[in-house]
Amino acid sequence: MARRIVDLTLPIQEEMPTFPGGWHPAVQVTLLGRHEVENRETRRLVLGTHTGTHCDAPRHFIPGGDTVDRFSLHSLVGPALVVDFSKAQGGHEVDVADFERQLGDQRPERLIMRFDWSDHWSKEDYYNDYPFISRAAARWLVNRGVRLLAMDTPTPDNPANCRGSEMDSPNHKLLLGSGVILVESLCSLRQLRQQNVELIVLPLKLVGGDGSPVRCIAIESA
Repeated sequence: MARRIVDLTLPIQEEMPTFPGGWHPAVQVTLLGRHEVENRETRRLVLGTHTGTHCDAPRHFIPGGDTVDRFSLHSLVGPALVVDFSKAQGGHEVDVADFERQLGDQRPERLIMRFDWSDHWSKEDYYNDYPFISRAAARWLVNRGVRLLAMDTPTPDNPANCRGSEMDSPNHKLLLGSGVILVESLCSLRQLRQQNVELIVLPLKLVGGDGSPVRCIAIESA
């Protein structure tokens, strides 16, 4: 059977954007081995666990929570449903009714939220004015049985609810605390032609990892 494979992963390179804050390091790629000297080429990578397209493990916000090396591959690979919120503008809150209109009676285990916010990658507003979901919607998704929530925005939380705010990342805490895997900063979702895809999310098997960069692809059947 013919398949169509779409890469949903941002490229990793120096000077790429990273989430503001000293706990998210800038990417460094240093050439070590050189063909003209060592007869081979190697590089040293410096990057954070939440660099580019990545997944969050519960440990990211939940003390003692599960880590990426303990994820079941069955959770990371399988059918996923794409919900189209591409008309949402920056700062827009997606609520329960918005999901109900898109999902109807469907109860997907893996859900991909398309905002086309990757168009803003490398722009100033990417990390501070993105659309997000309401706390009620986050709770509704948990109750609906979603176990993996992927998005082309940097976070499901209101940008006003970041570190130092009165409510620090409530959606992260609710979703991760309920065992939902978060996959953030996808790209190229407008290239998908079908609402139902096979999703593959592959993090590094980082022992004790609170998150990891991932290679994420969607497979569509012909």
